[in-house]
Amino acid sequence: MSDTVKMIIDGKEITAYAGETVLNAASRNGIEIPNLCYLKELSPYGACGVCVVEQEGYPKLLRACSAKVTENAVIRTDSEKCLKARRLALELLMGDHDADCKGPCTLNCPAGTDCQRYVAEIADGDFVAATRTVKEKVPLPASVGRVCPHPCETACRRKNADEAISIAFLKAFAADRAMESGAVTDGMKSAPTGKTVGIIGGGPAGLSAAYRLALYGHKVTIYDKMPKAGGMLRYGIPEYRLPKAVLDAETDAIFALGVEFCGDTEIGKDIPFDEIRAKHDAVLVANGAWKSVSLRCKGEELDGVFGGIDFLRETALGNAPAVGKSCAVVGGGNTAMDACRTAVRLGAENVYVIYRRTRNEMPAEDIEISEAEEEGVVFRFLSNPAEIVGENGHVNGVVLQKMRLGEPDEKGRRAPVPVEGETELLPLDSIIIAAGQKNDPSGFEALPKTKRGTIEADICTLATSLDGVFAAGDTTNNGASVAIDAIAEANTAAKYIDAYLNGIEIPYKRPVLSERRVRPEMFEDVQKEPRAVMPCRTPSERRKDFKEINLGFSAEEAVREAKRCLDCGCREYGNCRLIKYADEYDIDCVKFTGEFHPGFKERRLVCIERNQNKCILCNACVRVCESTGKGLLGLVGRGFDTVIRPEFNNSDAVKGCVNCRKCVDSCPTGALRFIGE
Repeated sequence: MSDTVKMIIDGKEITAYAGETVLNAASRNGIEIPNLCYLKELSPYGACGVCVVEQEGYPKLLRACSAKVTENAVIRTDSEKCLKARRLALELLMGDHDADCKGPCTLNCPAGTDCQRYVAEIADGDFVAATRTVKEKVPLPASVGRVCPHPCETACRRKNADEAISIAFLKAFAADRAMESGAVTDGMKSAPTGKTVGIIGGGPAGLSAAYRLALYGHKVTIYDKMPKAGGMLRYGIPEYRLPKAVLDAETDAIFALGVEFCGDTEIGKDIPFDEIRAKHDAVLVANGAWKSVSLRCKGEELDGVFGGIDFLRETALGNAPAVGKSCAVVGGGNTAMDACRTAVRLGAENVYVIYRRTRNEMPAEDIEISEAEEEGVVFRFLSNPAEIVGENGHVNGVVLQKMRLGEPDEKGRRAPVPVEGETELLPLDSIIIAAGQKNDPSGFEALPKTKRGTIEADICTLATSLDGVFAAGDTTNNGASVAIDAIAEANTAAKYIDAYLNGIEIPYKRPVLSERRVRPEMFEDVQKEPRAVMPCRTPSERRKDFKEINLGFSAEEAVREAKRCLDCGCREYGNCRLIKYADEYDIDCVKFTGEFHPGFKERRLVCIERNQNKCILCNACVRVCESTGKGLLGLVGRGFDTVIRPEFNNSDAVKGCVNCRKCVDSCPTGALRFIGE
């Protein structure tokens, strides 16, 4: 009898060894059959049901991990019947998988920054590694960490126990320490491709895209109408929030990768858009939103009336407008807070914020509002400018219309409604309109526009209808937003520009992820620890100058704060075969969600953490532990309540675990994690 057999798998003729399994024969011949519970060194177990294949002449599907090869067998691993059964098996497994692939902080970050990983690296005292992690998504960590509205913290589950982790400030802390050490934190740069990319706009979007494209090996040139790079980070955010020396250090690092910056270059004025297209293999338009939105209020044309962005830009350039003794700022966002606090520092004795709703509806961060109040800013809520009045062409006051909140709309938002006949005159020397900002289409007439006047770009690829032209950031689609949103779009644009330059297409696919259902009892045993408070200069001191108001964490404070992290996401996400196949087969993770198996975490194996919430009862860890002669693990319970637990009476039995780790290596889901001695 021959020691080998001939067979066909997915149309490919292969030679297999008599007596071996279909799974093993396929694997040796470069054909992957999904599996979760199979271990080559152990006898087949067949628990997961994922490795099913269809063999011609057999009515039922076979489990490739246990089915033996036969002469002239014709097998399909990808038939519709196989795929349907495999998908069902995965959906059943995921229905009992009460675990997070990624932490809610990461999922809520527009740029997808691995917040959990860099916080853990800070907790370990490795600030350089933490900065490298951040720069995988955000090339300006020290700058963005200071100004980001941190949606990651809004989603942080620690707040269910006490307060959210100070994720953004930790990012800035690590980046500051990494820069001080002179450590290299950039990614590996690929070999030069010979391709060139022109980027219009040197703000967060343009700089982020330039960073990515330079690492891809492309030659990048940034064109910007301002003299220095940074965009709104430099000209829209005051020095007291973001010192420009910090921004300079981070932009210089990007230029050190070979990125060229051409400042004082305005499109349509200094250089035509078509000329940039002709000079480069691809173009990214990321020129931002530099025009202040008008109130459409009588008197806006008077001297002493400034747009919020214009006011901040001129102050950053050293041409601060004269605000006089009394200044009002109209608006409720962070730009309004920056403007009013800048007016304080420019010497205004009376500074007001006029907002047509209440404090509860203000979009500005609460800390910005509180710090403005500490610095003497007076908030006039439920007020709206009816007319700006003046004398001899210069503003000298504003007529305020009293407002009330009307009935909630379908989204629950209450619109401000004028109170008939109730107005008052507020004397002023200047007024700053910070009611929003928009992009300037001048010079970009060739690009398609949305109804809002923004540049229209594909929401997945950010490509415009012009060949080789992409757009990202505040100038596109929905318009102005925060820096982290612009950076997220820039990363996407860079990926698709690189694909365009390499002549490949990247289909968009939303990844399948497992998310744990949050329940109050999950936080009952969490020890309460207060959030680290950022030390800050006193209001009386800081209102006199533009020096940075935050004093920064010490290393001890940062490490202690990072250790408050609940570690929600799975550290083995990148190696998890369960989610790999769930994503590959595009399953519905919650299709069969019902009652969960008992879930718990334990460290009875001392150096190994076991998370039963992630366990799929494949029994691989039990079987591999038995193969070592230890047999420390076993199935406990009957029926649905069955779980895996260590079964031993002597603590000496686990001493060998630190050097063995075979159970950890065998786990397909990250339910077992080595945590050290």
